[in-house]
Amino acid sequence: MGARDQMFWGVLVHIGYNLYLEESVELPAVFHDSPYPYFQYSPRLQVDDRVWRDLVDYAADNGVTAMVLDLADGIRYDSHPEIAVENAWSTERLRDEIAGLRQRGIEPLPKLNFGAGHDIWLKEYSRQVSTPVYYAVVDDLIDEVGAIFEGPRFFHLGMDEETYENQRYNEYVTIRQGDLWWNDLLRMVGRVEANGSRAWVWSDAAWHHPREYYRRMPTSVLQSNWYYNPGFDADETGRPKRVNHDDGTAYMTYLDLQDAGFDQVPTGSVFPPFDNMVGTAEFARDRLDPDRVVGMLNSVWVPPLESTRDLQMAMIDRLAEARDAYEGKRSS
Repeated sequence: MGARDQMFWGVLVHIGYNLYLEESVELPAVFHDSPYPYFQYSPRLQVDDRVWRDLVDYAADNGVTAMVLDLADGIRYDSHPEIAVENAWSTERLRDEIAGLRQRGIEPLPKLNFGAGHDIWLKEYSRQVSTPVYYAVVDDLIDEVGAIFEGPRFFHLGMDEETYENQRYNEYVTIRQGDLWWNDLLRMVGRVEANGSRAWVWSDAAWHHPREYYRRMPTSVLQSNWYYNPGFDADETGRPKRVNHDDGTAYMTYLDLQDAGFDQVPTGSVFPPFDNMVGTAEFARDRLDPDRVVGMLNSVWVPPLESTRDLQMAMIDRLAEARDAYEGKRSS
């Protein structure tokens, strides 16, 4: 597709953050000692305006060319204001921020995660998945966000981690599988495409059902395998096969996606104890077809607050180092 001339270097920023735990669920003990508010539900917007402004400035000054905005319930949508948390950005504020990003040379890209393991932000609709009401809300939000972003090049739909393991702390668990998961995904993809954008998803469903994934996923859908571990040297015989992030094999999905003809955005993270964006870029440089690498994305799974400022800025620093590595300015 000749993607090299439009390859982006992006970061993922949370405007809405209620993706993980229900409001009624206390923060699991495993996170109690963390200085960062990992995953805790909040009825209020978790965006510090000063940190947001500094983050945009620092991104623009350090080579970030795209910012994926995970909107969730951080926006008071005109179509569904009932979803918004307290102090959510208005749609007018979102439009202003999008314009500001573009003025700084940063391409704004929307993300709405409709994976049933990360849709707490949908409020009551998260318990109505795959019903006519749910489909109508999803359509409304895709249409409205697409219009606000004025037909973005890519529209991220999430769709990751729809498993029991990733919902085990919640009181209400929803898991689509088989034809229903595919029906809902392809319905969303069609809505995005009808609005003139390219659908984009996380690729971890391929870890568990690789042959079905490569058979049924349209190659028009942009892929982001995510891999945060440092190692890229597992036994690669027998691909494609079930892989596991924790045992250091999930990076092989980058290779499987390439073999299956997908364009992709490899994704690393600064998320203690992970910090592998440079390694991800070196792997992409050495092992992936540059014409299939549409961009590179770094992530940090905390909202932009004063307490997380260091991680937000580190995310940008590591992306700049990764770009140097990918473009040959840094030795392996």
